[in-house]
Amino acid sequence: MFMRKMAQSTELTHGMAQRLGYDLAEATGRSPEGQATAFRSAVMRCAQCRQQEDCKRLQACNTHLDQAPDYCRNTWL
Repeated sequence: MFMRKMAQSTELTHGMAQRLGYDLAEATGRSPEGQATAFRSAVMRCAQCRQQEDCKRLQACNTHLDQAPDYCRNTWL
């Protein structure tokens, strides 16, 4: 259960970053250790969110977003 939740949270965090135009690969290239820490923290915040189903639906219907939804705990994206 825990591993499934973390995998889902990783997927949602990555998907939100893509939809917001945040280039994780480029950011990682600039600061591998810093980005790894930031991404891990983002995944952990996502895992605590109670609106992951809403986020899944939002991402399924949108390939681009201008901003993260109000409920998103990862406003750094």
